[in-house]
Amino acid sequence: MANSVYQINNGINQSIEFKGLKAQYIWYLGGGVIVLLFLFSALYIIGLPSLVCVGVVGGSGTILVVKVYKMSRKYGEHGMMKALAKRQVPEAIRIHSRQIFKMEK
Repeated sequence: MANSVYQINNGINQSIEFKGLKAQYIWYLGGGVIVLLFLFSALYIIGLPSLVCVGVVGGSGTILVVKVYKMSRKYGEHGMMKALAKRQVPEAIRIHSRQIFKMEK
């Protein structure tokens, strides 16, 4: 039984990863590429020269890729959601009345 025909899949329950991008950042990059496609078509329809359109979209695409990879490395799979949730937690809870601490007999 040492040389089994079946292979064991060790990647079960792991998040998807594509060329270093983890989880939701793949979707962010895909959505950004679609927005850049629409931007290129809008600039071309307006009448800008195609080299200007390619330059604008190419520069924006480079910035997009760098930012998305930076977020993926910094926050990881769930870190960005945790960072956004942490912003919404109040620093202190203030109660101006002692009414809830009074005991009724």
